[in-house]
Amino acid sequence: MTPRSFWVAVLLAPLTLSAASQGIVLEVDGGAYDRANTPVAFQLPESLGKERYFLLTELDTKKAVDVQVDRGRIVWIVRGKLPAGQLRRYRLAVSGKYQPPTAVTADDDGKRLLVKIANRPVLQYNEAVVPSPDPQKPEYRRSGYLHPVYDPDGRPVTDDMAPDHMHQHGVMFAYEKTTFENRPVNFWEPSNGSVEHEAIESTVSGPVFAGFESALRHQVNDTPGGPRQALRETWHVCIYNITDYFLFDIESVQEAATDSPLVIEKNSYGGLAIRCHRNWFDPKSSEYLTSEGRTRKDGNQTRPRWVDLSGWIEGRISGVAILDHPGNLQFPQPVRLHPEKPYFCFAPMALGPFRIEPGRALTSRYRFYIHTGKPETRKIETAWHDYSEPPQVRVIGEN
Repeated sequence: MTPRSFWVAVLLAPLTLSAASQGIVLEVDGGAYDRANTPVAFQLPESLGKERYFLLTELDTKKAVDVQVDRGRIVWIVRGKLPAGQLRRYRLAVSGKYQPPTAVTADDDGKRLLVKIANRPVLQYNEAVVPSPDPQKPEYRRSGYLHPVYDPDGRPVTDDMAPDHMHQHGVMFAYEKTTFENRPVNFWEPSNGSVEHEAIESTVSGPVFAGFESALRHQVNDTPGGPRQALRETWHVCIYNITDYFLFDIESVQEAATDSPLVIEKNSYGGLAIRCHRNWFDPKSSEYLTSEGRTRKDGNQTRPRWVDLSGWIEGRISGVAILDHPGNLQFPQPVRLHPEKPYFCFAPMALGPFRIEPGRALTSRYRFYIHTGKPETRKIETAWHDYSEPPQVRVIGEN
């Protein structure tokens, strides 16, 4: 499983096996922006590609830095602040069999996959079908979504099957207005389409991140001859070892499952969506904030780089910011900010229809920043720049 959504630009100098065995010096360049607790990665040279254990040392402080190997890369977090234009250097060496203790875990019991940092819950992915809370409305059952998502104090910030909109489920990805083989299909709510979990493809736990890869199916249920899969979707979810706030990425890859395209028609909503805490249903107890400084009053159908929704839970404020990646379709994507309910989504189809064609996957990436206290624009902006224009890592020598 590869946390693909944040990889930095990497500049490589030629390395020999002897140089690598001595140790190499890596330099992280903060670039044009202030950095804070930034995930970075380095593509290992061929001479180190089969190694499993490394020691990474920050040269200025001589402190060991947790590092995790993932499919030919090493991943670590540039801790604390790195001001714009500043550099930080590290020594990388093979370390025998030393592995830092696992801090971030992904535990799958076959029904739910729970990710924790130091035994603190971050999120749950529901692979088993979660039944409707209303026996008279069993069609609202669902699988293949995140809920609960927690704040760093352990309070859930998402909701599931709220009475007013039972089809909204934590963090989900679905389309409301589509056409498949000349047939209108609604995957958003109980209708002739559904989105279902299919399989957990892989999980990973470690000192720097945990995550999983899951397969989902977008199915048309009223086709002649029985249900027919329209889309294959893969989620790559990566949760980083940061505890002052929680930081995780979702990458969705959607592919046509047949020789027929799925047409996503123009609509004001659909795509990646979140339903937040039930307390936030009251507009007086919650508020939106976008990267453009807009709120509930004027943010709907605008095109911000990020959206934050925060509110009161058990006498304290928590919030969720979702960051739109520059590589996404129609970036910056229009957003649907519900004027009353604690729900929003990123809706590229608001600008017009698009098609998911056979052989041409649609990749969508989002980063989640879960915080306690009121949203601070400066901190969310820093997180967005870390995501959208990450630092460069380069090899500058041997040591």
